[in-house]
Amino acid sequence: MILTANTPITPPTLDKRQAGILLHPTSLPGGVIHGDLGTDAYRFVDFLNASGFRVWQTLPLGPIGSYDNPYSSPSVNGGNTRLISLERLIARGWLEKSAMEDGFQGKRGSFSSEALAHHGRCLVQARSGFLKRATGEEKDNYEAFVAEQGYWLDDYSLFESLRQRQKDSHWREWPWELRDRKKAAMDEARKALAYSIGQVRFEQFLFFKQWFDLKKYANERGIFLFGDMPIFVDLNNASVWARRPYFRLDKEGRPTVVTGVPPDYFSATGQLWGNPHYDWERMREDGFLWWRERFRGHLQLFDLLRVDHFRGFEASWEVSAKEKTAMNGHWVKAPGMELFRILQKDFAALPLIAEDLGVITPEVEALRDAFGFPGMRVLQFGFDGNSDNPHVPYHHTMNSVVYAGTHDNDTTAGWFEDEGLSERERKRVCDYLDVPVNISGTDLAKILTRAALASVGNLAVLTMQDILGLGSEARMNTPGVAKGNWRWRFSWEDVPEGTDEVLRELMALYGR
Repeated sequence: MILTANTPITPPTLDKRQAGILLHPTSLPGGVIHGDLGTDAYRFVDFLNASGFRVWQTLPLGPIGSYDNPYSSPSVNGGNTRLISLERLIARGWLEKSAMEDGFQGKRGSFSSEALAHHGRCLVQARSGFLKRATGEEKDNYEAFVAEQGYWLDDYSLFESLRQRQKDSHWREWPWELRDRKKAAMDEARKALAYSIGQVRFEQFLFFKQWFDLKKYANERGIFLFGDMPIFVDLNNASVWARRPYFRLDKEGRPTVVTGVPPDYFSATGQLWGNPHYDWERMREDGFLWWRERFRGHLQLFDLLRVDHFRGFEASWEVSAKEKTAMNGHWVKAPGMELFRILQKDFAALPLIAEDLGVITPEVEALRDAFGFPGMRVLQFGFDGNSDNPHVPYHHTMNSVVYAGTHDNDTTAGWFEDEGLSERERKRVCDYLDVPVNISGTDLAKILTRAALASVGNLAVLTMQDILGLGSEARMNTPGVAKGNWRWRFSWEDVPEGTDEVLRELMALYGR
């Protein structure tokens, strides 16, 4: 099933109590490189359903950039083809079963370069099998997909093909005729790279086909898919290369300004992200077409969508590209109110969740509340002793999504047992939850997840790590650390028998 741009979007309602699990598909069992959209993804949907959950939250699903980071991607619209299930290609008859093992001596599911290369070779073979054995309807679906998604797929497939020819170099380092998209050079490249362009398009078709098959299966069982959209994009991104006027760049494609966050309690120099900033005035000239296309694509992939760094739609911390830290930046207003009003007209509903963590001002809250977007509350942030802290459970509101911790936090057991948590904070946690101070991290995780479920917030989301009571070894991401993240995976053997029954009883107990 491939959704067209005109497919109606029916979002779930967030005005009733429900719960979900945060688990990126790469963390699933199975797969060649890591978890994928195969058998274990469907089994996880069944587990959610049997346990009484109604929501599956993931991280961004775009193509992967550096260090396996789902928030760093060469495309704002494309899918992560590493998630394509080879098993499902075999079941369709597009890939020979022997291809799964032939020529591969490495360990499955290890995130290794050998596994990645083997998966890529299998996708090339699958294209050959598709051309030979696909039905007429399947081939028509492929052609329809390429036509419907051409507004981004044409540029992205050429971008990826050029990157491969240019030995994965940054587009700014390409010959100037390609860097600046001169017509003669572009025409020559499209002709010379026709096979590679076709392969990129085919792999995107496979990803979207498998994702929408999974989404259909989940939705039929009352499970909603909850996605994530980063606000900013990498400089080495097909959209930046193809639509340079939308970004604050010089004539050679170098950013003149970049984004980040200002100095705060956690960092005396702030955080310099380095993403190019938008030219909001230029985007306004065509009615924010780029954003409208981007939101439409994401709202077809997901039933709910978390907007990362939501405060950037009100104002962003902008820093000269010449600076080495984020200290000497300033706030630059963004036309969020205008943009979301336009999006309201484009869609029957906007099932967006505002990631409103960090420096949140009354203006950001006003933007969020003007459209009724739920915000986020994270219990691990709620025990600093400040009675005005919005993450303390007694400050939660119904229109919010509540977490014990997110993918950027340590697991709850790891957080509680970490030496970085002061004795005063640890005592405050235990006093609030009415548990002994010598409680184990695993037991504390059970209590804090119950606190999330007990919250007045209509949607409570638990991480799979907290459900399993795992420690810091299972942490998904440590912000500010480039390497060693995003690789946690679970095994079905880690899930005790009867876990679904225990969770279903908790859903009933807390009215979810």
